[in-house]
Amino acid sequence: MKNLYDTLKDKGYKKISFKISKTQHLRIKAKINGIEGDFILDTGASNSCVDFEGIEHFKLNALDSETKAAGAGGVGMLTKSSFENMLQMGRWKTDALSLVIFDMSHVNEALRLYKARPVHGIIGADVLLQGKAIIDYYNHCLYLKQ
Repeated sequence: MKNLYDTLKDKGYKKISFKISKTQHLRIKAKINGIEGDFILDTGASNSCVDFEGIEHFKLNALDSETKAAGAGGVGMLTKSSFENMLQMGRWKTDALSLVIFDMSHVNEALRLYKARPVHGIIGADVLLQGKAIIDYYNHCLYLKQ
């Protein structure tokens, strides 16, 4: 019997490694518009997002948004949006990434309290659904279909 990676590779999936942080978050490296960043892989986040500092870091075209963000840090947080960004994780990529941009200082402050490194953003269910994601927790691998 083939192993999981060989089976998924034959079906067009790309393998992307992630790490488990001290806080038990899944941490993954990704490039947005060709610029690398550190992200939390979050199956519970409906949208991928970055901090306001990510506008400059990732060279985003940020637009004002009427939408308010809600999450572990609270509700009613002001947001901006950015559309048609290029996302690359390992050998998987898309040029149709939409991002919610909001103040993630509460997320990074919580990580710092546990002596964990801060992140640039969150990879959410929008990307996982688009890539027909399969998460292999045991081997610390994410598989996305191109």
